[in-house]
Amino acid sequence: MTTLYLIRHGKTEWNLEGRYQGAHGDSPLLASSYVEIEELAHFLKPIHFDHLYTSPLKRTRETSITLKRDLGQDFPITVVEALHEFNLGLMEGMRFTEVEKQYPAIVKAFREAPADYDPTEIKGETFEQVIARTTQAIDTIVKAAQPDDHILIVSHGAAMVAMIQSLLKTPLAQVRKDGGVTNSSVTTLTTDNQGASFNLVKWNDTHFLSKQLSTTDTI
Repeated sequence: MTTLYLIRHGKTEWNLEGRYQGAHGDSPLLASSYVEIEELAHFLKPIHFDHLYTSPLKRTRETSITLKRDLGQDFPITVVEALHEFNLGLMEGMRFTEVEKQYPAIVKAFREAPADYDPTEIKGETFEQVIARTTQAIDTIVKAAQPDDHILIVSHGAAMVAMIQSLLKTPLAQVRKDGGVTNSSVTTLTTDNQGASFNLVKWNDTHFLSKQLSTTDTI
């Protein structure tokens, strides 16, 4: 059985400020995020990992490097372009409150009704496009793995939610049914048939984080 541990990157300055980062905005990790990544590593340390795959964006690469260091394990890190965050076009860099005023229908669909989301006006990426590229990346990763491998995947909140729910065969309209994922959280999936189907072990596990979570931690 191949096990995937899907990690959302550590919290960034723009996460704290309530700004959309998307595929091009890439603010630094907060100093406190390094503590949270260490807590994540302490939780995961009993597991032997075989490989880590990361989005190319700086916030995920920095999370990946820090996590590997804190785990104290020797495994390869591979950058996978297709694991990057949603391209949110004109919304990137804007505060959530600004977007809600300027593009109310678009942001409502993005957060609550994925099947109705049309990013044409903001020159962004659709859920279908994100799901296609991320699930293809997972398919490639799983097919390259050994049957009992434990694999870390470091990516982004919105893209991960869409990707994971698609892997679980969730209809697009229900992609948001389990909520979002939190910075430095882990969601665990298994497959015993090289990715033909997946089983959800745990969604958005944050029990190991010592801080009190806030609304800016989860998307």
